[in-house]
Amino acid sequence: MKNSKDDHQIGEELKNNYAHQEPDKVVEPEEALLELSIEDLPDSIKQALEKTGWNSLTPVQSKSLPYQLDRIDLMVQARTGSGKTGAFVLPLLEKIDPSLHRTQALILVPTRELARQVEREAEVIFKDTGIRVLSVYGGVGYGRQREELEKGAHMVVGTPGRILDHLMKRTLSLRDIRTLIFDEADRMLSIGFYPDMQQVKSYLPNRPISTYMFSATFPEHVLRLSKEFMYNPQLLSLSSKHVHVAEIEHAYYEVPAMGRERQLMRVLEMENPTSAIIFCNTKADVNFVTAVLNNFGFNAGELTSDLSQSKRESILGDLRSGKIKFLVATDIAARGIDVPDLSHVILYEPPEDKESYIHRAGRTGRAGSSGIAISLVDVIQKLELQRIAATYSINFDCRTLPDDKEVLKTINERLTNILESKYRSTTILEKERINRYKDLVRQLAEDDEQCTLVGMLMDELYQNSLHARPPQPPSENQTASKNKRKARPPRSGKRSGGPKRGGRPQGRNSGGNDRY
Repeated sequence: MKNSKDDHQIGEELKNNYAHQEPDKVVEPEEALLELSIEDLPDSIKQALEKTGWNSLTPVQSKSLPYQLDRIDLMVQARTGSGKTGAFVLPLLEKIDPSLHRTQALILVPTRELARQVEREAEVIFKDTGIRVLSVYGGVGYGRQREELEKGAHMVVGTPGRILDHLMKRTLSLRDIRTLIFDEADRMLSIGFYPDMQQVKSYLPNRPISTYMFSATFPEHVLRLSKEFMYNPQLLSLSSKHVHVAEIEHAYYEVPAMGRERQLMRVLEMENPTSAIIFCNTKADVNFVTAVLNNFGFNAGELTSDLSQSKRESILGDLRSGKIKFLVATDIAARGIDVPDLSHVILYEPPEDKESYIHRAGRTGRAGSSGIAISLVDVIQKLELQRIAATYSINFDCRTLPDDKEVLKTINERLTNILESKYRSTTILEKERINRYKDLVRQLAEDDEQCTLVGMLMDELYQNSLHARPPQPPSENQTASKNKRKARPPRSGKRSGGPKRGGRPQGRNSGGNDRY
């Protein structure tokens, strides 16, 4: 995806984005490699850095590059904005052969926006090298993506669903892949993406592949599932002494004083939470918001002090099991309630006292997972949120309310992804039956009144998706039974990553892996 800005401007933006980062606490592997400076890097990477205007490396780049250049599987914990995209793109200059017009690096990301961002940065870094980059994602046509793949995209970055589509259509081949990267690995191995990731794994060749995972957090289930894709990975943490510390993002939308419930619906459409608690200050608002959510098709339950203890436990059980996705509650749910995989906390309005904000926001980001707390505020309430920010040193991200056009675009993209996913799972016989209706669909689409019939089916499909419970990853015992390892031959690295600490011998013996 080309950008209207010239490469110099983009390079300056990337450099500025990664500059002046506050130092983080670092936890390295026991047998750590010495970090690299620009002077230690191969000429190909030096030249790329010079073109982009970078005169120094960020910590995540200087510390992770030795492992990647030495082809050692690595999990990197680093916060957003630390320069991690550059950290995994720069080593590809040494790993990709531009004369081989095949896909040699695959980067898997959770969203189309992130795919575009990685593609944009890679194009700047790869300028004048002959390395071609392509982003692929759902919600758009296959034409351009297929054409670029036929030309031979050296690095492909994309979302799992569309990557799978191209693999199944044989428009993408991974037979020459050498590097596999998971960006935002905690999301890539989440309950929503895991089934697709298992299918992608089945297309990987039966030979060693350098694999890297980058994430702000590494919850237990991610550490467990990573073993399906990596061989004896090392862990490098640059954002905490503890791998499982949660990272909660804080954001707010400024909304009109009237019609707040309509804006809440827009926010939910755009955010698409896995599950969420929506906090209100009064029981009357809890009743009202719950009714609005259910009328809009979102399955929601409510929790207030009026309910008996048994009824409260029943509602919380429905949220934990996925029977409902949204719980609307007063501050009775702000303390002592633990709901795994709660992706969002939404404050319908700021709490009446500052301390309650911390308890509300703390319901997400549990057990090492990342989460987000979103507040809806009018002009006056925004001042109260600023006081909360000052008291607890919280940086709130101000987000712009989406308009109807943006919401509809998001829904259409989501619907397309749902349909593509359903089609991938159909049998040959089912595909034959589906083909019988192509002419009817074309006829309906040509008539405005008849087209409404198709819209009715789309609405039914979308409403059902709002109630769907994401698939669960296998248990630890199930995962362990799949991951019995075999010996694999040593990797032939292009170079050594530099001197080692801890007495580790030069070179590396690789063992096998049944992930392929």
